[in-house]
Amino acid sequence: MTEKQTWSQRFESALHPAIARFNASISFDIQLIEYDITGSQAHAKMLAHTGIISPEEGEELVTGLEQVRQEYQEGKFQPGIDAEDVHFAVEKRLTEIIGDVGKKLHTARSRNDQVGTDTRLYLRDQITQIRQYLREFQTVLLEIAEKNVETLIPGYTHLQRAQPVSLAHHLLAYFQMAQRDGERLGDVYKRVNISPLGCGALAGTTFPIDRHYTAKLLDFDSVYANSLDGVSDRDFAIEFLCAASLIMVHLSRLSEEVILWSSEEFRFVTLKDSCATGSSIMPQKKNPDVPELVRGKTGRVFGHLQAMLVIMKGLPLAYNKDLQEDKEGIFDSVNTVKACLEAMTILMREGLEFRTQRLAQAVTEDFSNATDVADYLAARGVPFREAYNMVGKVVKTSIAAGKLLKDLTLAEWQQIHPAFAADIYEAISPRQVVAARNSYGGTGFAQVKQAILAARTQINT
Repeated sequence: MTEKQTWSQRFESALHPAIARFNASISFDIQLIEYDITGSQAHAKMLAHTGIISPEEGEELVTGLEQVRQEYQEGKFQPGIDAEDVHFAVEKRLTEIIGDVGKKLHTARSRNDQVGTDTRLYLRDQITQIRQYLREFQTVLLEIAEKNVETLIPGYTHLQRAQPVSLAHHLLAYFQMAQRDGERLGDVYKRVNISPLGCGALAGTTFPIDRHYTAKLLDFDSVYANSLDGVSDRDFAIEFLCAASLIMVHLSRLSEEVILWSSEEFRFVTLKDSCATGSSIMPQKKNPDVPELVRGKTGRVFGHLQAMLVIMKGLPLAYNKDLQEDKEGIFDSVNTVKACLEAMTILMREGLEFRTQRLAQAVTEDFSNATDVADYLAARGVPFREAYNMVGKVVKTSIAAGKLLKDLTLAEWQQIHPAFAADIYEAISPRQVVAARNSYGGTGFAQVKQAILAARTQINT
């Protein structure tokens, strides 16, 4: 790089080529180009609105910027490393198109408030898109739930069989996680949608700008009240990465379950060919690549959050070059979250099939109805803790005898306690065990049906 930059009249020589490459961000912040153009058009309109430049100059700037946008969209404008960053690239091309008037665009503005504006415009748009991806993911979960209200699946705690639950209830738990994810992004959007434009390098400007005018043009809800804060704040980026990390946590948890469910040990689901791959040497294998990749990619987003926290923790006010490192992490997190949401939505919709017969069998092969035996006695006046200890002994002796609770004879039940009657068999049948848990938010079929109706309302609002 031998050409001097806009700032370089203070310097006697150009940057060393290696340092120029090290310093440049154009390779990744080119993703902000259309947001940069949009922000610059609003700035140009404000300069004309306040009389800092003439209306004709303002119109010329806006028109010229639109030509830059069109050239970029058509692939005719592809700035290289000599542009250093997207902001210089756009301004340079604008000046080539309209002449010296293009040099007026940067009046009353710094790259510090400019990049902050671009990043917020980008992230605002991406949050809206991610929320739509979440809504599509929720829709699939709800569709499967509606078809499987009375399909039973073993419920686990500590990865040990605990109590049977409705499959719909299980999937609706992930629906609610995604609901919180969408709401959380909505909260983050509020902090993203604040304009730093007009904060200048750090202290504002001597020109009579109207920051609220540009904020209105760009659909920002408000402006930063402190110029130092405006150019150096990346709380909104950290908040977004936190929200993105939680989305990935939820997708990773579901991925882990799908991986377990598809194993020969569980056999709860069958992976379809459209969302699985095989082994290069073991012809019998069908691998759960989608959930494994989602589980793996979760670490990328976590890493970007950690990196952003480390970048910010020691920065003095105001802008520092360290903040150039925020964009790649944000860009990659956005792309990763969107790709994983899309992949998991496809996987759930058309990539796996629940093996209902195997599930029906699975809920009959354990002691997950033991709590219901204790509840049975408690409902007949036996203190629950006494009933709990009694049933624990029954489970112990049944295991030793190679029996399940359903295998005990009525005489054996009544030997344990006279309160047992013939209806104990119905009370501990898997379907009744699930149906009986009819407390609000429980897995009882009536509750699950209500939860589906509520979820349908949530997704349509």
